[in-house]
Amino acid sequence: MTDAAISASTSGTFLLGGDLPVTRLGFGSMRLTGDGVWGDPRDPDEAVRVLRRSVELGVDFIDTADSYGPFTAELLIKKALHPYPENLVIATKAGFTRQGPGRWTPVGRPEYLRQQAELSLRHLGVDRIDLFQLHRIDRSVPLADQIGELKALQDEGKIRHIGLSEVSVADVEAASKFADIVSVQNRYNVGERSAEDLLDYSAEHGIGFIPWAPLASGPLAREGSSLSRIAHDHGATPAQLALAWLLKRSPVMLPIPGTSTVAHLEQNIAAASIKLTDAEYDTLAKAA
Repeated sequence: MTDAAISASTSGTFLLGGDLPVTRLGFGSMRLTGDGVWGDPRDPDEAVRVLRRSVELGVDFIDTADSYGPFTAELLIKKALHPYPENLVIATKAGFTRQGPGRWTPVGRPEYLRQQAELSLRHLGVDRIDLFQLHRIDRSVPLADQIGELKALQDEGKIRHIGLSEVSVADVEAASKFADIVSVQNRYNVGERSAEDLLDYSAEHGIGFIPWAPLASGPLAREGSSLSRIAHDHGATPAQLALAWLLKRSPVMLPIPGTSTVAHLEQNIAAASIKLTDAEYDTLAKAA
């Protein structure tokens, strides 16, 4: 595939919240940090190149979080892309604190969520966050207080839309009593589909579904597997087929594959142009 033919735009578009268009194949920034999602990346210059190249290839939806680094990814996004293209949508998250590499603890106290939102505004260099997601529900804090604070920030014009991460259908229904929920972000890929009911609920209600770990396919990617065979037929990699499968799975699906290298980024974006037949899609669905 020629460089000119690689474009995220071929993945189609989705309206977040019914009013914010995003190209369905986006970019996740977690891998732009150090080991254990902690500290600076090994090659900060390459991280900047990855972000700039993603926009060149048609990506207009970038997902990040205050906890990636912490704040490393947000600061890299600002360094690489600010002032931002008019159509660029940046989604960030708060509610997951860091105690060291690979360590995460939910904190949903309203004053903490507000503090982190204010810091993200500063670190990203924006006046309003397009999509602000509760990274994890803190079960020790009333949900009304957590979502209520995000709604207050929304009413103040500091965030545009509200999303959730790692939740159940019941969680979304409960949160929706206090604010409009426009997106959910759960682990989901061709080999891991425990959030199937949430995806179906999202499609029914027009909620964007952002699958994290979208490239993971486990044993499905082994040599001789159905995923490997179909990938070979398309002249693609198993990871590219995994992304193509997600894009075909549902029109509300918004994959955000992440990487720390430009070469891998270009491979991921090339998956947007792969069109699976219904038979190929069904084969992969049944194989999982």
